[in-house]
Amino acid sequence: MVDNIKVAILGSTGYVGIELVKILSLHPNVVINFLGSENTYNKEISSFDSNLKKFEHPLIKSNQDFNPSISDVVFLALPHGISNKYVKNYINKIKIIDLSADFRLSNLETYNESYQNKHSCPEFLKEFIYGLSEIYRNQLINAPNIAIPGCYPTSILLPLIPLLKNNIVESKNIIIDSKSGYSGAGRGVHKKFKNKNLYETLSVYGIKIHRHNSEIQQELDNETGSKVEFNFTPHLSPMFRGILTTIYCNVTKNNNINSIIASLKKFYKNEIFVKITKKNLPISTNDVINTNKCLISVCESKSKKQLIILSAIDNLIKGGGGQAIQNMNLLFNFKKNMGLQ
Repeated sequence: MVDNIKVAILGSTGYVGIELVKILSLHPNVVINFLGSENTYNKEISSFDSNLKKFEHPLIKSNQDFNPSISDVVFLALPHGISNKYVKNYINKIKIIDLSADFRLSNLETYNESYQNKHSCPEFLKEFIYGLSEIYRNQLINAPNIAIPGCYPTSILLPLIPLLKNNIVESKNIIIDSKSGYSGAGRGVHKKFKNKNLYETLSVYGIKIHRHNSEIQQELDNETGSKVEFNFTPHLSPMFRGILTTIYCNVTKNNNINSIIASLKKFYKNEIFVKITKKNLPISTNDVINTNKCLISVCESKSKKQLIILSAIDNLIKGGGGQAIQNMNLLFNFKKNMGLQ
């Protein structure tokens, strides 16, 4: 195990970037030696979050000033379409943990269609492992680089993958309804949704065409070896952080709520960040805020053939910075909960 590592964060002033700084500041094996931004320079990171005043950090510099030779790992907390341009310069020079969507999808055509963006280095897609560590731990331990899953997919894949792999729920007619805090849209959320009252209204968006559809489809199909049929609809909720996902699925023959809960508990028995509740427990985002946990509850529905699965995460931690650090701990052989208690 490495004693201490030097860490750089590009995009450190965004919502997820700030979470990375906050968590890594408390990590006993980490020294933050570079903070970058696309448009904020020579300022203290504490000007974006006063809780960081008690720590010593380098001044924020331009992302372009980063030299990969000074650090052991770099976190790219950047938007899709920007991140890949930095990867092009850093690949094979430093371990990269990318929080954008630029390296989550293995198929370039799917990426272009989903994100309407030209990838600057598609030849490096294969150099990244998808960072859902509870599912892909063995591949991630020696990963060259890591692509952190999206926040919505994290809340969806963690409950669905074990059940679909074990043929406990049917792989068709799955309905996924997710509600997220507005921080999931980044600091530009007020410009992006300028005609919406974010603080008092609930809004649906991305019906049928949300870009996370391709990521969810890729992982479910890869894990089951067949085409999984689902409909995913996201909503923007009048709260700052958190995701609550509700999944409606049909149970396969000879299975019921008890066998589903038992299967999930068995699958995640060694995972400290995934907790399966008792049956029919109504959960909320309040149960997971400011943690790296995914809370899963299985509930009965009006139909005996159908069950309702609830999944709650903090989109900025388990759906972002916390999951990225969970993967960093794997890469450098630190305890899985180091810095994430």
